[in-house]
Amino acid sequence: MDVKLTLMDTGYCQQLEMFSRKGGRMKNIPFHAIAGLIEHPVHGLLLFDTGYSQRFFEATSKLPYSLYGKLTPVFSKAHESIAEQHAARGIQTTDIAGILISHFHADHIGGLRDFPHARLYCFESAYNHVKGKTGWAALREAYLPDLMPDDFEERVTFIDRGELVALPEAYAPYTEGYDLFADQSLYIVDLNGHAIGQFGVFLRDRDHGDVFLCADAAWSSEAYRGNLLPHPLAMLIMADRQAYREHLHRLHVLSRQRPDMKIMPTHCGEVWQASRGAFTWRS
Repeated sequence: MDVKLTLMDTGYCQQLEMFSRKGGRMKNIPFHAIAGLIEHPVHGLLLFDTGYSQRFFEATSKLPYSLYGKLTPVFSKAHESIAEQHAARGIQTTDIAGILISHFHADHIGGLRDFPHARLYCFESAYNHVKGKTGWAALREAYLPDLMPDDFEERVTFIDRGELVALPEAYAPYTEGYDLFADQSLYIVDLNGHAIGQFGVFLRDRDHGDVFLCADAAWSSEAYRGNLLPHPLAMLIMADRQAYREHLHRLHVLSRQRPDMKIMPTHCGEVWQASRGAFTWRS
């Protein structure tokens, strides 16, 4: 079943390009936080992550969380939040039926509280890894507990409690995942590595074909095309370095086997360009 995907830029942080991939420049570049609006013909409007919102700045106003903003300075204006972008399009927060949370880093959950009626979807392994963490323990996971809805556990569906299914051969080397709605519209795949319990989503956009929303399994298209690992210092922050290497290699293989597939890392400059309305891609 085909869906419609719209990409939305919610702002960016700055960091040295050299940290994101081998061969990168020793120059600060923007890493945009991209979220996706998925229009499902049966299940309505869904979000893939929420990016930044002004709540991020509130959550990082005091120590130790203020260190987050100092290490990766964030630039996001109020009108760039998903809720404000939706309002400009006539979409109410109550229109969002569900939010797919790829992982719990703050630049992916900054807008969760803006959608108090949405069903929440994540991996239980990801939630259990951050649940109850505060202070320095939370900061080490790039997690800001103030961004989490108070009724999270009442609204969550743990995807990894479901049954694994074989993926279409066209998605190889990814071979198994979760058919979220049992209609072959959204296949959820384990991308553990950058964060515990991170996942990605295979979907087919009705206008642009096969898409893989791969969250932070790579930080740029250059990285997965060339199978270029981040700087060794950046690798130290990965939750599972071996799993990260394996998934980066899988993305590389997928891009070689399916040059037509639009592989979309959340912070990639090409994805940012696509979010501005030009859904063009370089194989």
